[in-house]
Amino acid sequence: MAEDYYKTLGINKNASGDVIKKAYRKLALKYHPDKNPGNKGAEKNFKKISEAYAVLSNPEKRKQYDSFGSQEAFSRSFSQEDIFRGFDLNEILKGLGGFRGQRRSSHMNEDIFSQLFGNQQQYNRQVPRKGRDLEYNLSISLEETYSGAEKRISFQTEDGGLNEITMKIPKGIDTGKKLRLAGKGLPGLNGGPAGDLFINITVTPHPVFTRDGDDIYIQKVITFSQAVLGTTIDVKTLEGETKRIKVPANTQNNTRIRMKGFGVPHFKKTGKGSQYVRITVDIPKKLTKKQREIVKQLSEEGL
Repeated sequence: MAEDYYKTLGINKNASGDVIKKAYRKLALKYHPDKNPGNKGAEKNFKKISEAYAVLSNPEKRKQYDSFGSQEAFSRSFSQEDIFRGFDLNEILKGLGGFRGQRRSSHMNEDIFSQLFGNQQQYNRQVPRKGRDLEYNLSISLEETYSGAEKRISFQTEDGGLNEITMKIPKGIDTGKKLRLAGKGLPGLNGGPAGDLFINITVTPHPVFTRDGDDIYIQKVITFSQAVLGTTIDVKTLEGETKRIKVPANTQNNTRIRMKGFGVPHFKKTGKGSQYVRITVDIPKKLTKKQREIVKQLSEEGL
């Protein structure tokens, strides 16, 4: 059977705050680990009554618990961190005697609380905590990854505000890389540092170039006669320039011609990849009468 916080403290659902506190203090005196050294059953009960009191003594948490209708449903939506945030064991047990013949000091109570609930005492002390990290998906062009860029991004925060950030895109970055902007996430708690903002990079497809690592490829079509006799062609680069390169005689279909140093800069390193010109030899689908006669003559010559 699912446990119930009210039954754990032995009170009814209409109990007042004073009644809840009185019930907890009575049970805390009974099950406190200092009164029951080495007694695991008492330790377990002390945990249960402390959790029940942490919820029922807080009007907002109690209201939420009542709306869920059961401890099991409530625990699925609220973590131990949520339950014990703001729970002050020292204040609750203040004035309770009988522990080793004297009142337990606040430091000793913190030790007990630490042993039973792990690091939950940090929520009572209001220890500074780092804010939550955020992620942002950013698409950039191939030209921007080649030259580097400065981008201004904006996103809505959880409180409905608008956060705008200017950031630099390093040269050579590729799809799947992640940039970290320290301190640009959500604000910290209790004076803690802000979280980080992680930028997920996607390089959009280019209409002319394709990228493979730090190398880029461009396709150029030449005629059959140019492939046989050789030629020169104009080729665009990512820098926006046009370079004239030589296509040697007898170039075969799908030949790659390398342009060293015209690829994408290496990410966080010196140097660049290469640009490759992939040659496609165009075979005409239709020939004029004269062209056909010439090709026939070439065929008779064994070509």
